[in-house]
Amino acid sequence: MASLNVGNLGEYLREQRRNAQLSLRQLADAAGVSNPYLSQIERGLRKPSAEVLQQVAKALRISAETLYVRAGILDAERDRDEVETRSVILADPSLNERQKQVLLQIYESFRKENGFGIGEPADDEGGAQDEGGAQEADTDGHDADAGPRRTAG
Repeated sequence: MASLNVGNLGEYLREQRRNAQLSLRQLADAAGVSNPYLSQIERGLRKPSAEVLQQVAKALRISAETLYVRAGILDAERDRDEVETRSVILADPSLNERQKQVLLQIYESFRKENGFGIGEPADDEGGAQDEGGAQEADTDGHDADAGPRRTAG
């Protein structure tokens, strides 16, 4: 099987696994993936999905975004500031998971408001402001101040 351009990811995963003092089998079990599949990822033979990377990151207690960049899912240059900010939020031990997710949603809404989407500059399809400056709902049913809302239909 030919090596894909994910060797950097595999080497990084192996280094993180060893730093965590986990065997390949232990990490595979903790991440919910098969031992052979994880071995192929580490050797650069497989390119894992974002979901698998998230499971592995959680098992290693590292940032999933860092793995996304190394796997080529996120553009390192364009997304560096966003990735670093997200990583700091996710790594903060004083916040619970719900608080981290809420904070990330607020962060994303501010980025959209300032002309940046997830990983790329936003166009004008995001939420518009009304005359009072309040953020109206964007196309996915979210607004800047509240979580998802249900629509009749």
